[in-house]
Amino acid sequence: MRVFQCPSCGEQVYFENLQCGCGVELGFDADLGTMTRLARPCAFRDEIGCNWQASEAGAACAACETTRTHPDLAVEGNAALWRRAEAAKRWVFAQLMGLGWFSTDDPGARPSFDLLSEQTRRGPVQPMMGHLDGHITINVAEADPAEIIARREQMDEPYRTMIGHFRHEIAHFLFLRLAENPGFADQFRSAFGDERTDYGAALAQYHDAGADPGWRAAHITAYASSHPHEDWAETAAHALHLRDVTESARAVGLAPAEVPDDAGEALSASLELTMALNHVNRAMGLGDLYPFVVTPAVRAKLRVADALLTEGPAVPG
Repeated sequence: MRVFQCPSCGEQVYFENLQCGCGVELGFDADLGTMTRLARPCAFRDEIGCNWQASEAGAACAACETTRTHPDLAVEGNAALWRRAEAAKRWVFAQLMGLGWFSTDDPGARPSFDLLSEQTRRGPVQPMMGHLDGHITINVAEADPAEIIARREQMDEPYRTMIGHFRHEIAHFLFLRLAENPGFADQFRSAFGDERTDYGAALAQYHDAGADPGWRAAHITAYASSHPHEDWAETAAHALHLRDVTESARAVGLAPAEVPDDAGEALSASLELTMALNHVNRAMGLGDLYPFVVTPAVRAKLRVADALLTEGPAVPG
């Protein structure tokens, strides 16, 4: 993510800012990828703090309009969870729009979202996070920082965030978009395996017996080893993680401004950066920023995923 300048005074402002210290109201223009003077506020600016410009006055912005269902706001605490979940979605959308996905120039489908809470006026429920035919369900209970840490520990995962959830589930959606491209199936199966194998049976086997002990050799996470679809979603999410960490570090001078032309060198530079940032985190007694080991096999998959994502949507012929 870039760091921006106020369009009025030129002072530094950040992606989440609604207003500059000079008093100017800010609006993020997702198509231009920059911060501008507020002209057409998103319809949800006051309700959830969305600082994006809308396409027209009174409309929802390109990120907010994809939400089909939001949490039950009659229940205390749900409004804050919704606000945090939408903020994570906007961050992920901004990155993808910068790569050509979901921008006004992209004629393809967009995902839709149910952002659901475990607490409703009718009592507790258990929303199941996942993707189905272009629709994504997110459990906003994990927008609570304490809750997501507790679940990360419970599931013995090294990393679990709302941005991570959105990147993973949107990667499943992007598989559908990419599958429209000639040659994609062969490229996908060569890297990740045959996605036509029984998904339900594979997931049942994974949840019953766990990951194969040797999963680390060829998969970025244990869950990635459960099925080619999950290998893709996990790997694509990590390709986006690494790209964003590197670009964010570059924006604040923590990484060289020059981007290597070679994709392999660019990935190596990103991984070296994460190791350096892990070292910095340890100086504060914090966990590693990027607590993953990338083997040569995983590196090859990351290069495939990054190339597919950065090529952007196909242009209709």
